[in-house]
Amino acid sequence: LAAKTLAHARSLITEGITTEALDDQIHAFILKHAAYPSPLNYLGFPKSICTSISNVVCHGIPDSRPLKDGDIINVDITVYLDGYHGDTSDTFLVGQVDDPGKRLVEWTHRALEKAIAICRPGTAFSDIGRTVEDLAIKGGYTVNREFSGHGIGKEFHCLPLILHHANDEPGIMEEGMVFTIEPMLCQGRSEIITWPDGWTMATKDHGRSAQAEHTLLIIPGGVSVLT
Repeated sequence: LAAKTLAHARSLITEGITTEALDDQIHAFILKHAAYPSPLNYLGFPKSICTSISNVVCHGIPDSRPLKDGDIINVDITVYLDGYHGDTSDTFLVGQVDDPGKRLVEWTHRALEKAIAICRPGTAFSDIGRTVEDLAIKGGYTVNREFSGHGIGKEFHCLPLILHHANDEPGIMEEGMVFTIEPMLCQGRSEIITWPDGWTMATKDHGRSAQAEHTLLIIPGGVSVLT
């Protein structure tokens, strides 16, 4: 359902629509499917989805700002259905996006795909971070270090933490584990600031950021992408 909801979000994104209207329509879509939007009221978050535009790295709050031609927007969806959470996100292009913006989104997708490809029983979680950061550096990007992927299931966020930069944290993938990978690549420096709303995280240097995310299940010999 998380994947279907994100596909529905993709169909709604167009120049002129407000992120608040996106939130309203996606909220209704989730409820129509007998599920609940996990972010709503989670630690006080006021909306059902996160909408992060251009230099916003994550946790953007939907508002009355209309999308403009040339924007890139990440929509982060988490749904709660039958006792379990499913989490996914992607960064979409609004109208005619410049080549550097398109390239940022393309390389973010590459980072996620390459990280997923190494997942299987016995792989160290730290290999995800090295894989993502190595690719980001190759593309000329930096990786946000403040936020991570996470275990997910009956709880929205739980262990393990999935760091997207080179690290030496312990932990080995085991069959049956469910977690997210959700790298955030930045065009400039990776340092972020928090807006006065207490939620929105934006790049300090105003460079654009893109994110892509899937929920994964470790299976015998490999990985299954649940979203």
